[in-house]
Amino acid sequence: MLPVPKTGYLFTPYEAPDQSPFDRLFDIFAELITHTSGDVEEALDWFKVLDEEYHLTNEDYTLEDFIEDLKKKGYLREEIESKGKGQLSITAKTERILRKNAMEQIFGSIRKNGQGNHKSKKSGIGDEATGEFRSYQFGDALDHIAMTESLKNAQINHGIGTFRLTEQDLVVEDTHHKSQMSTVLMIDISHSMILYGEDRITPAKKVAMALAELITTSYPKDTLDVIVFGDDAWPIKIKDLPYLNVGPYHTNTVAGLELAMDILRRKRNTNKQIFMITDGKPSCLRLPDGQYYKNSNGLDAMVVEKCYNMAAQARKLHIPITTFMIAQDPYLQQFIEEFTKSNKGKAFYTGIKGLGEMIFHDYESNRKKRIN
Repeated sequence: MLPVPKTGYLFTPYEAPDQSPFDRLFDIFAELITHTSGDVEEALDWFKVLDEEYHLTNEDYTLEDFIEDLKKKGYLREEIESKGKGQLSITAKTERILRKNAMEQIFGSIRKNGQGNHKSKKSGIGDEATGEFRSYQFGDALDHIAMTESLKNAQINHGIGTFRLTEQDLVVEDTHHKSQMSTVLMIDISHSMILYGEDRITPAKKVAMALAELITTSYPKDTLDVIVFGDDAWPIKIKDLPYLNVGPYHTNTVAGLELAMDILRRKRNTNKQIFMITDGKPSCLRLPDGQYYKNSNGLDAMVVEKCYNMAAQARKLHIPITTFMIAQDPYLQQFIEEFTKSNKGKAFYTGIKGLGEMIFHDYESNRKKRIN
């Protein structure tokens, strides 16, 4: 008698997938280059310190081997300065990898979709089936025709003796219309983003790169504009995100919102939104005479009130604001609470140590949850 084979699950200790020496070191290098805002020399200096302490490389694969591979694979290029000295810098390929890594770190692995993918409550020409049928209309895609239902209509309308199929017999499966979105991404680069030894700009850059990569890959029909704000606000390109650094600026949140809304007014899309990444401390206004009013002591009542007014103005224009709060100071979070209520928008709260966990608050639906 043959033995009965045993069935079930065999559990073994987890073993990470094999990584080549280059891949293992590249993950570390990508993290360092984000912290150094694209400064390759500084990132490599940090790498050497870590290598001495944790023995990241060995005689079979040295740091010099890794740097050469970075060049060969197109992640680094050598630029010749005016004095004839070579300087390493990251390439567009590395910039894209940094954005992709940030998206996977914050949002998880997200597959790329084809078209604009924002669901609306209206039915129409789209690509998500509702499960309901309607009569065929000129302009409907042929692949949306429900053949079984259409053939049944033909038999009912014309009998089964002689087959006839007319336009009146055709029905299509209805779909949800998926709308396009125009987005402005605002990033706070004021001095408070590195104040008291807290590095808030690195997690802010990671959130910005993740959002940019998510929008450009998952929603290719959308428009995305990126602006930074300190004493004033000005636009930057997506490719410049890894190089962002703070300056000796105060935080003119109002200037950022004014520029964002001005950009969105010129967009033809009816669906518009603002993403704002900040530590939540506005401290500057530009007065009508061109002078700057600045106050870094706590939350200035005049500055705060102007921010609330801008949030309410955006709400009247049907522009929701989603705030990513990179700080956990209670009084700053309270400001963001009131700001987001004024706009009926959304807010994500996270600390500087871990972007993997956020508190999400949707003030329109009065819903709050923890996201891991």
